[in-house]
Amino acid sequence: MNAPGRDATPALEHSVRLVNGAVEILDRRAFPAELTWVRATSAAEVADAIRDMVTQSSGPLFAAFAGLELTAQQVRGLPLDDARATLIAAAGALTTARPTNNHPRDAARHVLGAIAGATTTDELVELATSAAHTGVAAYNARSRALGEHTVALLPDGARILTHCWMDSYLIAMVRAAHDAGKSFEWVTTETRPYLQGARLTSHTLREFGEKVTLITDSMGAAALSPGSSLGAIDALVTAADVVSLDGSVVNKVGTLGLAVAAAAFEVPFYALVLKPDADAPTGSDVVIEQRDPGEVFHALGHRTASNLVTDGWYPAFDVTPARFVTRIVTDRGAFAPDSVVDYFAADDSGPVLSASADASVTR
Repeated sequence: MNAPGRDATPALEHSVRLVNGAVEILDRRAFPAELTWVRATSAAEVADAIRDMVTQSSGPLFAAFAGLELTAQQVRGLPLDDARATLIAAAGALTTARPTNNHPRDAARHVLGAIAGATTTDELVELATSAAHTGVAAYNARSRALGEHTVALLPDGARILTHCWMDSYLIAMVRAAHDAGKSFEWVTTETRPYLQGARLTSHTLREFGEKVTLITDSMGAAALSPGSSLGAIDALVTAADVVSLDGSVVNKVGTLGLAVAAAAFEVPFYALVLKPDADAPTGSDVVIEQRDPGEVFHALGHRTASNLVTDGWYPAFDVTPARFVTRIVTDRGAFAPDSVVDYFAADDSGPVLSASADASVTR
């Protein structure tokens, strides 16, 4: 790993790669204690890796694009109809890997839309491959724009509380702050039970040389309260897995409690997402993934609960109503929650994922 600094390239920035006929995904369940890669030789195995939490947040988008590109390579010798059907099946497997994370769905729509007019298998393969590359390039560019819009809302020297792992948004935000000549301090929650905040968020921020204070999940409200010995929190900033058209924010479970506390103590809450979900009119229309309750009995493979405990509950996400959200920050700017639908009229920049092909793009 590289030495910490403003110009760092975080290890998690390039955590998916397509090499030697397989998709390799950096195992975020073990990072940073171990740098291990999970090898997937089919889109179905990529979907399994997503489902098993090998990668999270933006990672499933990059993994899905790589899985579809791999599938395109594998169908090159098939008749056109069979090749198309195989890609469609691969897209279906990836889309359903985790029901609340829409990144694989967006990747699948982008690639399947690109191959719709293919008249030969070779053309289908080239279109699918190009779409995977342009999709990644577009996501990275739009994340940079989102980071810039977020930094514009925050004063220099702000102390920011964040929850879970913002992935590409976090990296873009830190770089945008550096470009703007701003510096921030960070307070990160550990994020049970996978400890993404303790491992992924805190580690990545330290790679950039940022000041980071780690707290347990139960300390969030205390940190936000006036007079906290930690010092004043200037903003709560998280990613959002989904923002519905009524301004509800769906994110890692625990976000709701932090948002309510922030509202009570008049701390602004900025939720970051590239775009609201046109398929979700309200927060209640978003499927909340229910993970194995047994996962809450463990942390990093070690049981932390008494062996007498047999019942648990683990919704992976919660829904924060719009009234607890200050702004939804997108790649097209910041919107009040009750007007986030205006995103779609903000400009006519085209499809959600569109950019010039770049075969050298990294994930």
